[in-house]
Amino acid sequence: MWQSLQGERICLTPIQLEHAPELFKIWSNQKVTEFMNIDSFCDEKQAREMIAFLQNLAKEQKALRYTIFHKEQAKIIGSCGFNQIDTHNQHVEIGYEIDEVFWGQGYGSEVVQQLVHYGFVSLDMVRVSAKVEPANKASIHLLEKNHFQYEGTLRKVEKSKGMFVDLCMYARIKYE
Repeated sequence: MWQSLQGERICLTPIQLEHAPELFKIWSNQKVTEFMNIDSFCDEKQAREMIAFLQNLAKEQKALRYTIFHKEQAKIIGSCGFNQIDTHNQHVEIGYEIDEVFWGQGYGSEVVQQLVHYGFVSLDMVRVSAKVEPANKASIHLLEKNHFQYEGTLRKVEKSKGMFVDLCMYARIKYE
């Protein structure tokens, strides 16, 4: 059911265990994981365990994570995907993280555009949303630039790194 997605400069491929060494390097960077709900990884085994967990969610069709490949450099530069898939209500929640070396170069927009298109067209979703911590200004800018609308702040809604955090809700609706 899940297919690779092709952007202009990136390819999104369903996450695989062999991606663990490169993803470990990204997931172990504290700047990358600052606003993720995981601590920075200390061991490649953690990356393999995370990938196995994500693959199980995909088998259950509850979530889908992609590895982001830079086409020209043939290099893994991050991961992204659908953190939650609700087929009954035709809603998906997206998430993404990109290697710090590639920040500010438009790769995030390309990732979001691919996920939104796939969500609306191939998965026939009506709503694509993203939750972001208020301090994550770069992600908020990325979502707004890609026509997501701010819907409000959910106060102390999720536990991240042992603390409850506020999350801003952003969404795009298919027919808007």
